[in-house]
Amino acid sequence: MTNDSVRVDRDGGIGRIVFDRPERNNAMDTAAARALRAAAADLASDDDCRCIVLTGVDGLFNTGADLTTLNGDESDQPGLKSLAGTLHGFVQELCRARKPVVCGVNGVVAGGGIGTALCGDIVLMAESARFQFAYPAIGLSADGGSTYFLPRLVGLREAQRIALRDEPVGAEEAADLGLVTETVPDEEFDERLAAEADALADGPTKAYAETRRLLRTSFEHGLGEQLGREADSLSGLADTADYATGHAAFFGDEEPTFTGE
Repeated sequence: MTNDSVRVDRDGGIGRIVFDRPERNNAMDTAAARALRAAAADLASDDDCRCIVLTGVDGLFNTGADLTTLNGDESDQPGLKSLAGTLHGFVQELCRARKPVVCGVNGVVAGGGIGTALCGDIVLMAESARFQFAYPAIGLSADGGSTYFLPRLVGLREAQRIALRDEPVGAEEAADLGLVTETVPDEEFDERLAAEADALADGPTKAYAETRRLLRTSFEHGLGEQLGREADSLSGLADTADYATGHAAFFGDEEPTFTGE
């Protein structure tokens, strides 16, 4: 499912989900959120897709809910709950995907867009981009997973500052805090994002999948249980073609060519 607000592009092993609603600053209505969730589910289940990229058009990433669709009173309760639930399904699809997710924050990200940006395994941010928590300005609490990802990435105290003071966070500060992986000059952003996606799509997909699963669930387990899960994942990958390829390349003269199998 796609609509005019969401574009899905496929190029080899890379699937790109693009926020494409510049006339609304890439804000989401319920239809857009449904299209996002459907696109993520489709790419996550497609074995030919080995890396998912999430980005936006026209120097914008995602600015959360489209406030023009809301009334500003209690009549918005069902719509807000539906929009949040659909957006949360999208975030969960990306987090559960058995392949790397790269988020290209190429401009302003605010509100519900924050969780979608932070859920990536690799997050690139254009130097001119910024994060704006935004919820306090309209008297609402957060959604999209931002209250989950923020304290895990930057610690509780910094998360409280970002959320309650609602001060913009620029690219340099975001990198210093650990919100993003890397900042990129605006004029180099598209090329750098494509290179990152290409590199991950050419990698050992099943090994990436196990590693991202172990990392994301590590907060749920004690050390002993996590060590056991690591041993199970490691040994389980021994029957993959990529392991055989990597092992042979280690003792040879050529770089491995992984197939994701």
